[in-house]
Amino acid sequence: MRCDVVVVGAGPAGSMAARHMAEKGLDVVMLEKRQEIGDPVRCAEGVSKTGLRSLTDPDPRWIAAEVRGARLHAPDGTTMVMSEDRSGNEVGYVLERKIFDRGLAMQAALAGARIMVKTRALDLLRRPDGSAGGVKALRFGEVLPIEADLVIGADGVESKVGRWAGIDTSLKPKDIEVCAQFLVYDPAVDDDYCEFFFGNDIAPGGYVWSFPKGRKLANLGLGVLGSRCQPGAPVRLLRQYLERNRPEARVVEMVVGGVPVSGPIERTVADRVMLVGDSARQSDPITGGGILNAMKAGVMAGDVAAVAISDGDLSAAGLMPYEEKWRETIGRQIARHYQLKEFFSRQTDEDLNSLMHSMQSMDMSQMDLRGMLKVLIKLNPKKLWELRNLVV
Repeated sequence: MRCDVVVVGAGPAGSMAARHMAEKGLDVVMLEKRQEIGDPVRCAEGVSKTGLRSLTDPDPRWIAAEVRGARLHAPDGTTMVMSEDRSGNEVGYVLERKIFDRGLAMQAALAGARIMVKTRALDLLRRPDGSAGGVKALRFGEVLPIEADLVIGADGVESKVGRWAGIDTSLKPKDIEVCAQFLVYDPAVDDDYCEFFFGNDIAPGGYVWSFPKGRKLANLGLGVLGSRCQPGAPVRLLRQYLERNRPEARVVEMVVGGVPVSGPIERTVADRVMLVGDSARQSDPITGGGILNAMKAGVMAGDVAAVAISDGDLSAAGLMPYEEKWRETIGRQIARHYQLKEFFSRQTDEDLNSLMHSMQSMDMSQMDLRGMLKVLIKLNPKKLWELRNLVV
């Protein structure tokens, strides 16, 4: 098989890249190792309304629920409320990722991309100069070489494309959240709010989340910082949380996985190779959310790839505009949020309670994260002095 670009992975990043390249007339093949795009769901499925609408026209079938905002709960139960439009990239819509991911892949297909499910990339094909010349794939038990001018790795947190291309995508234990999530039915679910529960006893170095999906269903999950995670801890801690706090909840589905919460990695391009989404470590270090960042990176990668192929320069230098674009935009936020993650992961429960208490007299409903941080620093200058550069 021969094409201009082969995209490995049919998640939001891969589908957006494939669609934008196909719309520009490129011959695109997108591979998905699973037999069904979007399944299993390893995501809380939250995304901001404005963010999603800026990238695509949402199909109503993609949306399980709309929420009014987010509630943040300190370890001692102190609560703050933020409105939906101020709560960040993960609050607004709660998606049906199985339908959403398939919808994005369908848009890529309608633009002209060829999609091959149950097709696993085994390695890169090599040109005489050693650069990537496509991928060697396994499809229905047979090895299929797919020659291409460019390979885009959108193969998630376990990305192999980057490793094959010599890009260091390794993660330190402190830069990954090990997660477990249950889809639960619970009469106590508040269908109007996403909720975040903090505390080192319930989720060391992470938090518990609840994202309502309507009809008293919710994605209830928990993330533990890898450097503080014991084998089997996320599932065990999540079950404990359910027993203590949601006694009426009934588990419908379960999923486990890892989320990168690192700062920007050193590089995301090599000769004839680009990385996007979780494979490029572009998820938010504070929340672990990555849908919008992945979609944005996919658009940038697709646009740069089209120009590079037209110009005939697919060297790392020719693909560098992609690197520059994402670092100047989502990369800046990732770098800031990494500093925040590093700081807050060191705080004790008493520290978290104290910070939350200091905000009790403030109206948080219309503050975004940056505004909240400014107020926190003003109210707790000694404790938060090291974060002052993040709000300048």
